[in-house]
Amino acid sequence: MKIVVTGAKGQLGSDIVKEIKQAYNVEVFGIDIDDLDITKKIEVDNYMKKINPDVIIHCAAYTAVDRAEDEKEKCYNVNVIGTKNIVNAAKKSHSKLVYISTDYVFSGEKLGEYNTLDKPNPNTYYGKTKYLGEIESLKHKKNFIIRISWVFGKNGNNFIKTMLNLSKTKKKLKIVEDQIGSPTYTYDLSKIISKMIMTEKYGIYHITNEGVCSWLEFAKEIFKLSKIKIQLEGISSDQYFTKAKRPKNSVMSKEKLREYGFSPLPTWQNALKRFLLENEEIVWKC
Repeated sequence: MKIVVTGAKGQLGSDIVKEIKQAYNVEVFGIDIDDLDITKKIEVDNYMKKINPDVIIHCAAYTAVDRAEDEKEKCYNVNVIGTKNIVNAAKKSHSKLVYISTDYVFSGEKLGEYNTLDKPNPNTYYGKTKYLGEIESLKHKKNFIIRISWVFGKNGNNFIKTMLNLSKTKKKLKIVEDQIGSPTYTYDLSKIISKMIMTEKYGIYHITNEGVCSWLEFAKEIFKLSKIKIQLEGISSDQYFTKAKRPKNSVMSKEKLREYGFSPLPTWQNALKRFLLENEEIVWKC
């Protein structure tokens, strides 16, 4: 079996490559922008034809949510054109396809959990392009669309690293308290995705760690486990200006996971604790 993972240097992609190599005796091709420009159809076709993969896990994406409002063409090229090229290549090689999507495909205005049957209604340009990527992915029958949220991992930037970095120079932080979601550890995501690709249980899934919190509650737990004393003040979304509007509710139902026989991920508190212990040196260098 041959598996291609795009965005292999990112938080999720790097963990997926590592997990698959450890779990299975298969060939894994982890690629990033330096290896392949997914916005170039000919390049994608030639690369995938040479590898002829059985599975393509598409993690590569333009994820700068605020910059996307200004860099719309770049965002569209990566998230829509790039995904279209990957999907077409998957069709030609009859590969299984995993498309990593996001909670940003929803407006965040619903009361209660979003389920997989809820119609996406993104508020941001980034969210719109990721939804268009979902539409492209649905054109391939052998697809898994996985929506994730509030991701943190060993590679790249994330909320945990930002909080710990700010605590080095700040005595007080103002954190948004009216946005809720489920923090999700890429290590845990990589394990369930690596199991999923060995099945034919295709469809749209929501995968996050169990439990719900606000950004303020997340920050409190980060500093509690890190034994850092710092003053935290809760503020509203209106008091924290960002170019792109954040979803106030990013909570997504994992009913589809249970229905198809996949075990839920551990709680976000458990995941955070493990992340801090397992990546102590890297976290403190942020």
